[in-house]
Amino acid sequence: MNNHPYLRAYLAGVFIPTLIFPVLITLLLVSELVAPEPIPVERIMIFPLAFAPVAWGLWNVFWVALRKFSNVPLGLHGAILPLLLMPMGTVLAKCLGIITLGAHSVTWFQAVEIPYWQIGCSFAFGLVMYYLVWKYIIGFVNRVLGIA
Repeated sequence: MNNHPYLRAYLAGVFIPTLIFPVLITLLLVSELVAPEPIPVERIMIFPLAFAPVAWGLWNVFWVALRKFSNVPLGLHGAILPLLLMPMGTVLAKCLGIITLGAHSVTWFQAVEIPYWQIGCSFAFGLVMYYLVWKYIIGFVNRVLGIA
């Protein structure tokens, strides 16, 4: 029997984004109903829905392939992923007109201004969360599927 470790690694990687995104979409739709101004939900969710689950799956496949040559811990490997996703998401958001980059802040939909220090703190929190999710949840799913 062929074990297909890369297919199982891909499925383990897409597990978390597949569970999280319906919750995020529900929260965005509810916030659109109560927000005083309309929120373009479809423009917010293009990048995460189209790319993030695929990126998580391929990143886990890359970790399985990388284990033959290196002994990088899964949590650290997962914490590197936002370093790739954030610049790509920023470029896409800039191209779609979702954000405008200023000297001291980012303007979101020409309505909400977010200072760079808040983005930096959020990014640091995101790195920690990615580390924990990859170490414990993706690691658990990898073990259950027999690829860890």
